[in-house]
Amino acid sequence: MAGRPAGLVTRMSTGNGIRSDGTWRNWAGNQVARPVRIERPCTEQEVSALVRRSVADGRRVRVVGAGHSFTAIAVTDDVLVTLDDLAAVVDIDRESGLVRVQAGIRLTALNPLLHAAGLAMPNLGDIAYQSVAGAISTSTHGTGLGFRSIAEGVVGLRLVTGDGSIVGCDGGQNADLLHVARVGLGALGIITEVTLQCVPAFNLHAIEEVLPIDEVLDGFDEIAGSTDHAEFFWMPHTGRALLKRNTRTTEAPPPARNRRHALRRRWKRFKNKELMENAVFGALNHLGRMRPSLVPRLNGLVAGDGRAEYLTTSYDVFASPRRVRFYEMEYAVPSGHGLEAFRRVQEVVDGLGRPISFPVEYRILGGDDIPLSTASGRDTVFIAVHVFRGTPYEDYFRGVEAVMDDYDGRPHWGKLHFQSVDTLADRYAGWEAFRAARARLDPDGRFSNDYLDRVLGPAT
Repeated sequence: MAGRPAGLVTRMSTGNGIRSDGTWRNWAGNQVARPVRIERPCTEQEVSALVRRSVADGRRVRVVGAGHSFTAIAVTDDVLVTLDDLAAVVDIDRESGLVRVQAGIRLTALNPLLHAAGLAMPNLGDIAYQSVAGAISTSTHGTGLGFRSIAEGVVGLRLVTGDGSIVGCDGGQNADLLHVARVGLGALGIITEVTLQCVPAFNLHAIEEVLPIDEVLDGFDEIAGSTDHAEFFWMPHTGRALLKRNTRTTEAPPPARNRRHALRRRWKRFKNKELMENAVFGALNHLGRMRPSLVPRLNGLVAGDGRAEYLTTSYDVFASPRRVRFYEMEYAVPSGHGLEAFRRVQEVVDGLGRPISFPVEYRILGGDDIPLSTASGRDTVFIAVHVFRGTPYEDYFRGVEAVMDDYDGRPHWGKLHFQSVDTLADRYAGWEAFRAARARLDPDGRFSNDYLDRVLGPAT
């Protein structure tokens, strides 16, 4: 790091959780790290140098992205690395759709750049603040039975391994490593560059409506099979759910009839996404935490009975602003067991003896073959449960996890769970392939921490 003392963070990012006192805290506030050193490399060579320096110092290294994981996956008391200065678009090939980006770029910054180039990512999750490397490393996904996770679109990687070596992976070199490293939990090395296979830009025709939950459950399999992207959110202690259906189209949004019409559109979008889903929802959760007996009634207000229909760019529909902070658990189960598992989660909620103020989310995704992808080898349903930040959750989440265990459920790598290597290894056909890659790239456990030791086992 020429011209910069080792370990000195020269400027803070507002979105990575690093504080001016040298501590780090995740977005939800439930994970804290006090590293001995924080590194902010600007080049791949600086990444390599900091790893070599950590080897010499006997220090372990973890990388933090936007801090949107709820687990301790980024926590370390050794060396913490932020890639916020490795966040550029390296190359966009409009003809092939291949896009090379540095690993630290945030999806919220990348998506508009892709759109301007006539391209889009094939699928996205509902959070746009993540870094590209963080999203793929934790198996972040979107929804849609005919579509795959974000990592499935990765066709090339560059990463720095446990001894500071730089390795390129693509279809022509180290293809076996690419296959494994697309979902690597940060355990195989520090990703510095990602090549994405993008698609022509598209819009989404979105229909969102509140329906009786029984009607949604009875018809969801048919909806998921006939709609590009489908999901629903059930508000506990109510009989209603918000069903979202998104259909891909190249049709352009209809132009506003006049300035007043354009302003009305903008206001309606702002009201739904910012006021209702964030400001009002947040206020109701604060009230519910103070007066738990009010939660069922408040949930009824949140659920509402409305319907919205609109058409806009894909990334504007896929991702929504998340300003109300919460804790989350998400499990992936085989799609054929999804509705059964969901109904059992409803029973868990009803049996808690206390109200839950956050919705239960249900999504479906096509399977892939990435060894540690949560959708590896099977079409998958994702069921996510949440609680308002600062609310007790362990009894709720453990009850849900017990249900998911019956279906060989796989926890999202970045969301809360209580599993270990002993319970997880048999749930992934590619587990041994991942272990072999880890032994090859990081035999000394340079990139491990307590969380990875728990869920993957020690590197040595």
